[in-house]
Amino acid sequence: MRLGINLGYWGAGMDGDNLAVAQEADRLGYDVCWAAEAYGSDVPTVLSWVAAQTESIDVGSAIMQIPARQPAMTAMTAATLDSLSGGRFRLGLGVSGPQVSEGWYGVQFDKPLARTREYVEIVRKAMSRERLSYEGEHWTLPLPDGPGKPIKLTVHPQREHIPLYIAAIGPKNLEQTGEIADGALLIFPSADHLEDTAVKHLRAGREKAGRTMDGFDVCPTLPLAVGEDVKGLADMFRPYTALYVGGMGSRKQNFYNNLAQRMGYEKEAAEIQDKYLSGDKSGAAAAVPHELIDRTTLLGPVERIADRMQAYAAAGVTTLTLAPAGFTLDERLAALRAGTDALERSGLAA
Repeated sequence: MRLGINLGYWGAGMDGDNLAVAQEADRLGYDVCWAAEAYGSDVPTVLSWVAAQTESIDVGSAIMQIPARQPAMTAMTAATLDSLSGGRFRLGLGVSGPQVSEGWYGVQFDKPLARTREYVEIVRKAMSRERLSYEGEHWTLPLPDGPGKPIKLTVHPQREHIPLYIAAIGPKNLEQTGEIADGALLIFPSADHLEDTAVKHLRAGREKAGRTMDGFDVCPTLPLAVGEDVKGLADMFRPYTALYVGGMGSRKQNFYNNLAQRMGYEKEAAEIQDKYLSGDKSGAAAAVPHELIDRTTLLGPVERIADRMQAYAAAGVTTLTLAPAGFTLDERLAALRAGTDALERSGLAA
């Protein structure tokens, strides 16, 4: 099993710290450094900055939002980043959510699975440097009855095949991801529930495409905090878990709330959402069960984290992406080093 690092969203006064974290992860031999975007900093700019100041670690978008860019623009960006980084770019895509898609980008959040499939087909075709023509429900290239013509990408990516990942949570999205992508970006993964909530759906998609899980990258992100007081460490992540389970999306459409329910927390997920959407964020955080946090994070001393890494590897994880917690840069760097120590102790290091 390999290790990755997730810098999250750039900004919030942590820009220099995030770069130092990426550089330390590079020095320690982490496999990939991911960055995110929502409605603040964009991913390509951040990854260009990181790639220019690291040597061997891959850089990946987790995620580039599908409603933010036309697929040909994403192909151009991916090819450029792969070329500039010396073949170190991984393209992670996702549909975002209805609030961001419609409220920020003005793109209707309809038929996300069909839109994703078409988007991936166009991106792959453009990156292969074929002349780009496509007829689908959501995109037609070139536009009919106009001056447009099929055009070929002029930039040569460093590699013939740039790894493509999709952020997926729901069963149908997971199955499609297994069918059309090279990897899946997962969030709130519990090793105890990973087979039922994710891996079996990914496997079904791979089988649909006539493939096995060999070579497919199952890549969840887990917050990491190191110390002896597991309960105290878990309490650090109460606001984070409450935000996603209770406040990310609407009452009718919250993918993370649905995931918590599929993990067996139906009653608790409903209470968290009720409190969060009513404005009681502290009450929502207090309502998050300790067990839910502990199952979806890596907490405790290095030995305990090593045991949990073994459980994730047994559940099918191939790249474990860490989001090291800490109030200071030194704390985050220490957590990063503890991650490599735990991997060594687990016996899973390549």
